[in-house]
Amino acid sequence: MAEEAGHFAFSDVAQSISNKLEARHPHIFGEDTSEDAQVDRWEKLKAKERSAKGETSAVDGVAISLPALMRAEKLQKRAARVGFDWPEPSGAAAKVYEEMDELAEASETEKLEEAGDLLFAAVNLVRLHGMAPEDALRAANAKFERRFRAMEAFAHRDGKAFESLPLGEQEAYWQMVKASERAETT
Repeated sequence: MAEEAGHFAFSDVAQSISNKLEARHPHIFGEDTSEDAQVDRWEKLKAKERSAKGETSAVDGVAISLPALMRAEKLQKRAARVGFDWPEPSGAAAKVYEEMDELAEASETEKLEEAGDLLFAAVNLVRLHGMAPEDALRAANAKFERRFRAMEAFAHRDGKAFESLPLGEQEAYWQMVKASERAETT
C-alpha cells in the first residue's frame, strides 16, 4: 500500500534494515572486532542518530517506557559518559545516607519525591560497584522470598500460624532462617 501511494517500497525497508544491522554490528560485518572499538563505534553511532533527531542532551533517547529501575541505571550511565559521576562508590554511598535523611525529614507532600531520590541514589551506588541494579534486586527478591517461605515453614512446623505471630516472634524466625543458611554454607 505504501508503495502504491508512492511513499516507499519493500526493498527500501529491507535496505534500511540491512544498513542499520551492518552499522550497529561491526563485530560481525566490520574489520575491527575489539570490544573497545565496538563500544566506541556504538556510542558514536547512537550519538549521530540522536543528533539527527535533534536530540542534544546526553540523556536524550532513554526510553520512558523502560521499567524505572532500568531507566535510572541508563540515565546514570549516560550522565557518567559526559563526566557526571562519582569517582568512587563512597561518594554514592554518602548520597544514599543523605537521601535517607531527607526522606525521614520530608513532609507528606515531599515523601514520594524523596523516596524516589533514595532509590535513584541506591541504583547509582550498586552501579558503581559494578553490578546491574536489576540483577541485584532480582537476587534480593529471590532471597527474601526463599527466607520468607522458610519462616512460614518453621512456624508451621512449630504449630503456629505465622501471620498471627507478633513481629518480635516473626523476626526470631527470620534470624533462625538466616542462621540456618549460614550453617549450610560453612
